[in-house]
Amino acid sequence: MPQAAASDDRIHRAIAALQRVADAFALRRRQLAATASLTEAQWRLLQEVEDEDFMPSMFARRRECTPAAVSRGLRGLLEAGLVGTAVSAADRRQRRYRPTAAGRAVLRRLREKRRRAIQAVWRRFDAGELDAFVRFATALSESLESYASRGGESGRGQRPRNTGSRRSRSAASASA
Repeated sequence: MPQAAASDDRIHRAIAALQRVADAFALRRRQLAATASLTEAQWRLLQEVEDEDFMPSMFARRRECTPAAVSRGLRGLLEAGLVGTAVSAADRRQRRYRPTAAGRAVLRRLREKRRRAIQAVWRRFDAGELDAFVRFATALSESLESYASRGGESGRGQRPRNTGSRRSRSAASASA
């Protein structure tokens, strides 16, 4: 039996609820960062520096920010003693950034606080609710991504298929 189309009012309530969730995630991430005397941007940068293949220029490109902004962020982390730098052995023109022991300790504490927050918030929902949320969020993400990739052209009547893409799974695990 075909499902009735959602009313504009219902759609707008859903958008408002999604915005509330996004705002709550952003607030919680800022709160967690502040417990380590970091901004959210500094926390994200420190997490990236932990990656063996970290390159400031690639990070800037992925985050759609200027290399100068990344340099300022790195300088702040260096001054705070959370990141160290050395000249790359492979290419002496490049610097390698690595978290210091203090930086690794900060990341460990933040991960533990985030883990506890996930337990406190997400464990309250049963498996069926979480599965339904994952299906809906994946379908919505794919629909938005498809719409954006077409430059905002309507794909009305086309229900996005649920592929459970890796990107969707990793994005879901990125916040608490």
